[in-house]
Amino acid sequence: MKSLVFLLLGLFAFVPVVMGANAPISEETEKCIDCHSSVTPGIVADWQKSQHAKISPAQALKRPRLERRISVDEAPKGMADHSIGCAECHTMKSKGHKDSFDHNDFNVHVVVTPKDCSSCHPVEANQYGKNLMSHAYGNLQHNTLYRSLVNSVNGVQSFEEGRLTQRPADASTDAESCFYCHGTIVKVKDMETRETDQGEMTFPVFAGWPNHGVGRVNPDGSMGSCGACHSRHQFAIEMARKPYTCSECHKGPDVPAFKVYEVSKHGNIFSSQSRSWDFHSVPWIVGRDFNAPTCATCHVSLMTSGEGEVIAERTHQMNDRIPTRLMGLIYAHPHPTSPDTTIIRNKAGLPLATELDGKPANKYLISKEEQDKRQQEMERVCLSCHSQTWVGGQFARFEHTIKTTNAMTLTATKVLMSAWEKGAARGMAQKDSIFNEAIEKKWVEQWLFYANTVRYASAMMGADYGAFANGRWYMSKNIQEMRDWLEFKLRGPGKRSIQEENGQ
Repeated sequence: MKSLVFLLLGLFAFVPVVMGANAPISEETEKCIDCHSSVTPGIVADWQKSQHAKISPAQALKRPRLERRISVDEAPKGMADHSIGCAECHTMKSKGHKDSFDHNDFNVHVVVTPKDCSSCHPVEANQYGKNLMSHAYGNLQHNTLYRSLVNSVNGVQSFEEGRLTQRPADASTDAESCFYCHGTIVKVKDMETRETDQGEMTFPVFAGWPNHGVGRVNPDGSMGSCGACHSRHQFAIEMARKPYTCSECHKGPDVPAFKVYEVSKHGNIFSSQSRSWDFHSVPWIVGRDFNAPTCATCHVSLMTSGEGEVIAERTHQMNDRIPTRLMGLIYAHPHPTSPDTTIIRNKAGLPLATELDGKPANKYLISKEEQDKRQQEMERVCLSCHSQTWVGGQFARFEHTIKTTNAMTLTATKVLMSAWEKGAARGMAQKDSIFNEAIEKKWVEQWLFYANTVRYASAMMGADYGAFANGRWYMSKNIQEMRDWLEFKLRGPGKRSIQEENGQ
């Protein structure tokens, strides 16, 4: 009897939440919920809190254009008048999915992709496809130079008889390190039958799963994961607007955006006052809904003034407001024209957007005019809170930082090239990895950690990160250590130092 009472209480607790949705639920989704409310209650509860559960596409289209969160002009066929639920996302385009399988009389696919989301969000999906993030897997995996760097980081080393050896990184290690954020290739490698509460069922077994990396290669051929920023199954705009979401992949010493943001004045205001901000409002109104930028403010969100003037259009092509590519590079340079950076070759034939001396491979990079246009887009965001004098001064300072960090990287590169030329290290001329010796690893730190940090600190006004916290102190210290390493390597018993040879 007690069991029956608890069962009834559980059912009554569940029903109002579902029935409380403004939009009716399709029969197909109702069948999914009947089982999954007990099998995966957390997923169902998340979905019930989502806009997808509460508003149908037809209702969404009745809102003024600036307030819409969908970008179709008419509701998708068969989906207009009910909520977007389990069946709408996991069965509507299953014919194009290699991960589709028969599940309780439905043809279901597990991995929901940007192509699926494009049914209601085609503009956003198209923009994201032009974004470097959507190509993040290939841009790392298919760049032979960067792939060599991945191996030097993830490969397991052994020390035997005084020699270090290293085997290449395996897929599992890659998947939980670099490709956690860059994305994996998700493939069905087998099917397995399991005993469940509903009896015996067959499910796909995946390679490259789980993963929600920004450049994930999906079973339907699309690239990316909307869930990287709008986590399943609420897909909340609030989550995408808060900097904690971006920090998942933008926190380490190679991309210290979140750490810099935390110690900046903008981050200070966010941590102190954001509890009173409205992260749900569309459009996002400067001064009313928030009073300091987050990552989304500068790079993604549709923002207006209190009078309804558009300050920045919503974009999922994150570099629309970024003239210069800062991170993960030997030198900062204008953004690539294509999101597929594997097509880039410098004059030396390397898959790099600059030469080793820093000169840009302009054929593959945006023009000065496009850089100016993107900077103006970003400046409009800044000018919604700051004067032209302030904004102009900030960007002038940032441009100077790009020049000085590139110059310090060039100095480190010259030291490394000297080591290669003098036989103190093995480089490309010897067909060796350029990431596996002590001086080469210090060279990587120069641009991947220290130069990147200084540039982020300058762009986002996080001063200490530009000075001592992986900043300029470490850039200068690193060059000295590289030069000292080279001298010690070249000096033998009775040999004079480099300074002595130069009469210093």
